[in-house]
Amino acid sequence: MRRQQDLSAPRSTRRFDVQVDTDAFGSFAESIANFIGTARFLVYQTVFITFWILHNTLAPDALVFDPWSRGFTLLTLVLSIQAAYAAPLILLAQSRQERRDRVMAEVDRDVAERTQSDTEFLARELASVRVAMSDMVTGENFDERLERLTDVMETLGRQVESLAARIDVAEPGGNAADTDATSSTVADAN
Repeated sequence: MRRQQDLSAPRSTRRFDVQVDTDAFGSFAESIANFIGTARFLVYQTVFITFWILHNTLAPDALVFDPWSRGFTLLTLVLSIQAAYAAPLILLAQSRQERRDRVMAEVDRDVAERTQSDTEFLARELASVRVAMSDMVTGENFDERLERLTDVMETLGRQVESLAARIDVAEPGGNAADTDATSSTVADAN
């Protein structure tokens, strides 16, 4: 038994150097399968067979090419050849469609996964924005806080005046003019 030199490569089986463009042939097969699967094809085939049978039964014997006496043998052969070619063409078209469907399903799955991850990311971002917004002052809260702040400022102003008066009284050399100037300055600040 003789061995090949390179055992890592499969043996070539080129007996005939015929190369077929599988995409072009697949497109051709799909167009045939799409036509065979239509109502138009059924109508054409019905008209053709009806014409065939009527011609071979009603025409004069000289014009009959497939007589009834032999059981329309030629018609049977034509329909058998049609079926023999139609079946593989339809199977080829179906397998191409299955491949396209599988690729589309993978693309749809990838898109769904990306959409889900984007949705989850946006949900997390929305939650973080809500948390950040919960600490912010809204218009209603701002009015309430402004009123409280105004009350606190007034209270602080009174306390500052009170402290200033105490300081003036506590200072040994303080005079009334300095006390009035300090009080008017605190009152102007309020």
